[in-house]
Amino acid sequence: MPSQMIARNSQAHVVATMARPAPQAMGETVELMGAVMPFARNAEIYGENEPAEYLYKVVSGAVRTYRVLNDGRRQIGAFYLPGDVFGIEVGEQHTFSAESIVDSKVMLIKRSSLLALASRSADVARQLWTMAATELQRAQDHTMLLIKTAQERVAGFLLEMAKRTPRANAVELPMSRQDIADYLGLTIETVSRTLTQLENSAAIEVPTSRRIVLRNQAVLSRLNG
Repeated sequence: MPSQMIARNSQAHVVATMARPAPQAMGETVELMGAVMPFARNAEIYGENEPAEYLYKVVSGAVRTYRVLNDGRRQIGAFYLPGDVFGIEVGEQHTFSAESIVDSKVMLIKRSSLLALASRSADVARQLWTMAATELQRAQDHTMLLIKTAQERVAGFLLEMAKRTPRANAVELPMSRQDIADYLGLTIETVSRTLTQLENSAAIEVPTSRRIVLRNQAVLSRLNG
């Protein structure tokens, strides 16, 4: 697996980093501790039930986490965009698998080294707590989304993506319609039909399959409840 491939080099990098003077900002500390790896489109970053030895940060591209259910269906747990941290686990193993959606660069940070640093630094410990709380909030929001109607789910997804991208009135989606369907617990046909309904109601415009223009966010917000 990719994490196993870089383990030896990453450990040496962390040892060298820990010997340097500690930066004032926790973000700078984490950046120095990490090693950036490229992942091709659809490449596995880690697998379900593998040891959770690293934390991950998206540098460029996009990542999805997912789990394959007993009946063969795929449930996507979350999408991660540049700047997002993922792979945070309560236990010692990953509960989901992670894949790059497009060609991506991901920073890998040794979990044990980061926890050791957190035990000596209140700032680092506080930042780790914030990361965990953010991940918990993301999971709770996703759970709430899955109990809504198809139109409410799609509207909520578009608003979520708009908040996480620089251009709030337009969303460039790195993920496919199938990805969106597996994230929302819908069929791809339902997602496509719902997008068409929203476009016909002038709430959105769909110039391409990956670009969505939010023409009336107030309507989307009402649908999202």
